[in-house]
Amino acid sequence: MSTAKRRRWHIPASVTAKTTFNPIRSIVDRMKITPNPTKKMIALSIGDPSVFGNLEPCQEMLEAVVKCLKQSKHNGYAPSTGYVKAREAIAAEHSYPLSPINYKDVVLACGCSGALELALDVLLNPGDNVLLPKPGFSIYQTLSISRGHEVRHYNLLPERSWEIDLNHLESLIDDRTRAILVNNPSNPCGSVYSKEHLEAILEVAERYMLPIIADEVYEYAVFPGYKFYPLAQLSDNVPILTCGAISKRFLVPGWRLGWVIIYDKNEAFESEVRTGLIALSQQILGPNTLIQGALPEILTNTPQSFFDNTMRTIQKNAEILYEALLRIPELEPKMPCGAMYMMVGIDISKLDGIVDDLDFTEKLISEQSVFCLPGKCFQYPNYFRIVLTVPEELTQLACKRINEFCKTHRRVIVKKPQPE
Repeated sequence: MSTAKRRRWHIPASVTAKTTFNPIRSIVDRMKITPNPTKKMIALSIGDPSVFGNLEPCQEMLEAVVKCLKQSKHNGYAPSTGYVKAREAIAAEHSYPLSPINYKDVVLACGCSGALELALDVLLNPGDNVLLPKPGFSIYQTLSISRGHEVRHYNLLPERSWEIDLNHLESLIDDRTRAILVNNPSNPCGSVYSKEHLEAILEVAERYMLPIIADEVYEYAVFPGYKFYPLAQLSDNVPILTCGAISKRFLVPGWRLGWVIIYDKNEAFESEVRTGLIALSQQILGPNTLIQGALPEILTNTPQSFFDNTMRTIQKNAEILYEALLRIPELEPKMPCGAMYMMVGIDISKLDGIVDDLDFTEKLISEQSVFCLPGKCFQYPNYFRIVLTVPEELTQLACKRINEFCKTHRRVIVKKPQPE
């Protein structure tokens, strides 16, 4: 065969691969991240509490894992839904008087992201739509769009501590809507919903007979003075798939152990969804077996002081940032009530040489070596997100640099002289 007639290799990618799109990675990978060489980078962008080493797992957790390792009983494959003892431990923590569950209602997954993947996959077909929060965690959109789901974003209200705009939520529902995803406490907003607001969300779901996917991975990350209400604890009739993990509560996202919990008082999930979750879990053989084996002791032996100290650190950072940024005329910080994040509004009209939130964050890196995520990562322009898990001294330094940056770009308004 001549060179001219030789066929060229072309192997197409799948539709799933072509439609997989992570807004955070896509935006961050295209950002001009060139820090000021005279200033050490302060990364307020990564939602990983272990990065700076100031928040570490406690000794009791480590001992549980070491003990499990030495026993050599958890080195093989576990059942696809997870070890019974691990599922029993999760069920015991998440069973409520009005919504009792047992281990059969728990399916383990590879982190909370894996749990969300299971929940979305079991409820939606290509062409169906799911209602997602805006601003919201990008993985919801990434998973849904790659599977051919239509994504519909409902608005959160910053002036109401990021409560859901229920009228807007309701306006998005049609006959192809299959689920409402509720994230409480919230990434990126740090909101913690009141009991009354959660009950109002449940009323909408019940009216349209829609199940809820509850992302409650930050269930224990609540500041003093606020209370977390599990959605399932308040539901009389709405079936709920609650997704959680040990990642944020125990500060070990790399341990990759999450779960889906089935709350189903009226057996709406019984005939198909429950068996569907089990079938989906069989695609892979579950999360890390070593951590599964240690989980009962981790849940039982970790002292409350560990969680209290973690939240005190995060809340103090939030207060430092809020008070400092509130004094900057171009910024409008929204004080969180929990989780590990703060959203900060930007008044672009008051800044010279700044086009939008992406431009703001890129120039903040190049001039001050402070890295925050632009609001576009969360479908919310003219905001940026700050992570609250960095050491206090770096938080204070970041505040000074952000203030210096805004001073540098502050628009000078020249007043016209008044005629005499």
